[in-house]
Amino acid sequence: MFKKKKSLGQNFLKSKSVVSHIVSASKIKKGDFILEVGPGQGFLTEDLLKSSKNVLCIEKDGRLIDVLNEKFAEQIKNNDLEIFHDDILDFDLSIVYKDYKVIANIPYYITGQIIKKFLTAKNKPSLMTVMVQKEVSQRIVAKDNKESVLSLSVKLFGEPIYVKTVKKNLFSPAPKVDSAILLIDKIKESPFEKKEQEVLFFEIVKKAFNSKRKKVGTTLKSYEVELKRAHIDTNKRPEDLRIEEWINLIKLIY
Repeated sequence: MFKKKKSLGQNFLKSKSVVSHIVSASKIKKGDFILEVGPGQGFLTEDLLKSSKNVLCIEKDGRLIDVLNEKFAEQIKNNDLEIFHDDILDFDLSIVYKDYKVIANIPYYITGQIIKKFLTAKNKPSLMTVMVQKEVSQRIVAKDNKESVLSLSVKLFGEPIYVKTVKKNLFSPAPKVDSAILLIDKIKESPFEKKEQEVLFFEIVKKAFNSKRKKVGTTLKSYEVELKRAHIDTNKRPEDLRIEEWINLIKLIY
């Protein structure tokens, strides 16, 4: 039996029903190019190949490469599937020269890094469907209508949608917490004309959230004029400002 590595955060999905929800949420059409991160033993990969026949898998665990090569020997031979032995955080996305969709059951401890890598890449995917911790997914979509640095960072580039809760017993081994399927749809370039504005966005958002219990009129007092011009209520806390308000503010400050 294959022994999972705790160091790699390996929790393999074992529910075909959940796989169906992932494929459906990803709106896969024939001919779509799919980049799957962390295919594991290929449980999800099987269904991706049925839908697309144009799949690239990135797997960090070298022990699984032989498993995948043997399991999908025919699909690899037919050029329906290509497998790379690499860490997705080191993988050069520039070799993906076509429109693509990302589907991933990613290790919880690098969720933010992986999402950032794809959303800030020069060649962004059109959408991402990822399995993340339920709590993280809820924070990204701001289910309680309270924004965070993470939710705003995602919304700058796309539209996050909470698809479905996935109970921990549907994985092997079972993680300590429930997960959720998160769709990041309509991924686009940032709304800023200059890279410096994007950098400023992250600087100011992080500055405000470093004292998130304080009102933005206090934490961003040096931008009092711009806050007024942006028609932002200075008595609000940073978590209460929508992404559109932040974007407008940055454009006025720059």
